[in-house]
Amino acid sequence: MASHVWGQVQQELKDGMSGNSFKSWIAPLELKTLDGQVATFEVPTGFIGNYVNQNFGDQILYQLNKAGQDVQRLKFAVPTGKRSVASDTVAAPQKSAKPSMGSDMGSSIDPRYTFDSFVVGKPNELAHAAARRVAEGGEVSFNPLFLYGGVGLGKTHLMHAIANELARARPDLNVLYLSAEQFMYRFITALRDRKMMDFKSQLRSVDVLMVDDVQFMAGKDSTQEEFFHTFNALIEARKQIILSGDRAPGEMKDMEDRIRSRMQCGLVVDLHPTDYELRLGVLQSKAEIQAASYPNQVIAPGVLEFLAHRITTNVRVLEGALVRLFAFASLVDREITLELTQDCLSDVLKANDRKVTVEEIQRKVSEHYNIRLSDLIGPKRLRAYARPRQVAMYLCKTMTSRSLPDIGRRFGKRDHTTVMHGVRRIEELSATDSQIADDLELLRRALEE
Repeated sequence: MASHVWGQVQQELKDGMSGNSFKSWIAPLELKTLDGQVATFEVPTGFIGNYVNQNFGDQILYQLNKAGQDVQRLKFAVPTGKRSVASDTVAAPQKSAKPSMGSDMGSSIDPRYTFDSFVVGKPNELAHAAARRVAEGGEVSFNPLFLYGGVGLGKTHLMHAIANELARARPDLNVLYLSAEQFMYRFITALRDRKMMDFKSQLRSVDVLMVDDVQFMAGKDSTQEEFFHTFNALIEARKQIILSGDRAPGEMKDMEDRIRSRMQCGLVVDLHPTDYELRLGVLQSKAEIQAASYPNQVIAPGVLEFLAHRITTNVRVLEGALVRLFAFASLVDREITLELTQDCLSDVLKANDRKVTVEEIQRKVSEHYNIRLSDLIGPKRLRAYARPRQVAMYLCKTMTSRSLPDIGRRFGKRDHTTVMHGVRRIEELSATDSQIADDLELLRRALEE
């Protein structure tokens, strides 16, 4: 019975996450028992149990209940003979951000997600400042605060940071943090058990309501109806609402117009894709945390910079890559070198390789050196054009899969030997001329963003 249910749940989880995440964290789990509203999983290590507990617990709870199982708590246990662990995920708030409304209402708040552990850069500084302001607990001029952006850009981190800060600075406030999926599950349960009045009163007695990933309410008419009335009641009572989504409210299809309008009446803040400096800062911060778990592990110079250059999708992928890298290096008892990094993360690096085109390179190089594109690819041999042209050829050779003859054709139908000479010349100069080396670095960064 348990294995059949878990098979269904695994498939649902697999459809909603990357293949690597599923393979690394969900596939190793084995559902052993479903007993007394507790689902017990066997895990290979305590580390995996803790990670799944903190990052996927709510999703597993939701899918188990969706599959018809009345589960309120997850338990993770390492088999006898290995280091024991029992990690529980309860469908209720922890001490931080606890509402006084019943222990089964909200989601757990991760104590690791604080403002101190959030790396701030230009792409997220406005969202960070707005979240800080709301976390002070006083009345603000914008309500609701709506944070949106792609996966792994820091929305959930900021939501947890707000809840953690409110718990520290304003323990008198009733704060409720819910994922949209959990809001829907609690709503459906209240309907089934005929406890809608309890559900309504619980939601509307909070001082701060936080709902994560509201895009999952799209197309759920009954849930949207209840959410709209809750939203109105809290706004009228001058209570703070904080929401997050993967896109701006106006871009959410199948979301009622009145809800979209309500969500846009406060402050809507976009978390942009990360830049190189922010990614490097995140890696440096997370590497310190990993080093505490693996005190004997050495990471070679240049590895973090390499990862920040190559993995440009989002912070969550960066963090996952670093966790895997430290674990792998520890298991094989090797230093974390560039070579080991490339071997261990080959699938991640391949998935994150952005296809740079010759045309992009030509445009960026002409902009960088402030020359016309026609002069860059034209016949003129003046040094002011020849050196940038060689730089562009070098970047085309190292950043694209184009052949030398093909590159030559795209530079005014030049012969492949001319391209070869240009590539070799830039290779030589980059080792002795710091200006050329700096130019190459800046151009690579711009092309990899």
